[in-house]
Amino acid sequence: MKPICRLPIVVACVAAASITFADDWPGWRGPNRDGISQETGLLKEWPEGGPRLLWKAPQPVGEGFSGPAVVGKILYTMGDINKQEGVLALDISKQGRMVWATPIGPVRHTGSGYPGPRATPTIDGDKLYTLGINGDLVCLSTKNGKILWRHDLVREFGGGIPQWGYSESPLIDGPLVLCTPGGQKATIVALQKTTGKPVWAAPVGDPAGYSSIIKTSPAKTPQYVTLAGKGIIGVDAKDGKFLWRYDRPANGTANISTCVALGQTVFGASGYGTGGGMVVVKKEGDGFKAQEMYFTREMRNHHGGFVLVDMHLYGCDEGTLTCIDYKTGKTKWRDNSCGKASVLWADGMLFCRSERGPISLVEATPEGFKLKGRFNQPDRSGREAWPHLVIANGQMFVRDQDVLLCYDVKSGG
Repeated sequence: MKPICRLPIVVACVAAASITFADDWPGWRGPNRDGISQETGLLKEWPEGGPRLLWKAPQPVGEGFSGPAVVGKILYTMGDINKQEGVLALDISKQGRMVWATPIGPVRHTGSGYPGPRATPTIDGDKLYTLGINGDLVCLSTKNGKILWRHDLVREFGGGIPQWGYSESPLIDGPLVLCTPGGQKATIVALQKTTGKPVWAAPVGDPAGYSSIIKTSPAKTPQYVTLAGKGIIGVDAKDGKFLWRYDRPANGTANISTCVALGQTVFGASGYGTGGGMVVVKKEGDGFKAQEMYFTREMRNHHGGFVLVDMHLYGCDEGTLTCIDYKTGKTKWRDNSCGKASVLWADGMLFCRSERGPISLVEATPEGFKLKGRFNQPDRSGREAWPHLVIANGQMFVRDQDVLLCYDVKSGG
C-alpha cells in the first residue's frame, strides 16, 4: 500500500494503543459519544494567551474536518493528502510524529466546497473503523494501518452520498459496527466488526444525514438512534426493526449534531432556523411512540453538538452559547461571546471552540455564563474550525485542516 504523502512513513509497532485507558478518547465525542470527559485535575482557569502549547505536529495532516481519536500514546485522524483520502496515526509522545498513513481511496467527492474527510476514527482494541466522504467504510489494524476489510456504502448497500459527503463516525457495539448508508435498502446497517460481514439492515427509507448513531435503552429495549436525513429514528438493536421516529428537529438542508439520551428520553436538534426537542420514548402496544415533551427554538444547533450535565443542556444556538433546563426546555442563560462553537465538558468546565474565532473555557453552571479563559489558536487555516476539541490524558488536541496542536490543560502540568 503506497503512503498518502511524500513524508517518510515509519511503520512501527503501536501495540500499546490497543489498551484503552480511563482518560483516552477512542472516538467521536469520547468513550460514551456524549461529549463528556471523565478526567479530573484540569485547569479551572487559563492564563492570558491560553494553556501551554506542548507541540505542533511536524508534518501536515491533510485537508479535512475529521477530529482526533486518542488511545494510549497514539492519535488517529483522517486527511486528504496528494489527492488520496487516508487515515493517519501520530505518536503523541514524539510530538505528533507520523507512525503510519494509509490511503483508503481517491478523492472523488469534493464535499461541495468543503474538501476532505469528516469522520472521526473509532478505535476498538487493535482495530480502527472509519468512513470516507465517498462511503468507503474500512477496518484497519491500529498496529500498522493495514486494511483488514472494506465496504462501499453506495455500491453495496444502495446508499446515497449526502450533498457534503458522508460525515458519520461508525459506532462499535459489542460484536457489531454500525453506520448509516441511507436510502430504502439500508438506512442503518450492522456488520460483524471482525469480518465486515453484514448482520442486518434497517430499511427505514431516510437518506443519510451527517450525524452519528448512539445506543440507548428506553423501555428496557436496546435501540440505535440517529438523526437521519428526515428526522430522528430509532431501530431495534437486535435486528434493525424500525421502532419510532421524531421529525420536528430535522431540517431539509443538513442534520448534523449527534443526539443525546437519558433514561426514556432523547434530545435532538439541528440548525438552519430549526431548533431542538426532547421526547419520551414509550412502549405502545407492539411498537413504540416518541412523545414530545417540549421543543425550543433556542437550540438551533448546527455542527457543534450539545452536552447533558446535571440535567442541563449546554450547546450553541447558532452563534449563542446556551444553557437549557433538560426537564422543561426553559433557557437558563445565553451568551454570544464564544461565537458559533462546538462544546466539550470536562471536570466541571465547557471547552468551546468557535468555528471562526477563539477557544473559550466556560464554567458549566446553570447560574450564568462564567468565562474562565480565552485564546486564539495559532496557524489558523482560514477555513471553518469544525473539528471538535478532544481532551485525553490531560492534553487538549486542536485540529485545523493541516495543523494539529497539543496543549497542556492539566492543573499543575
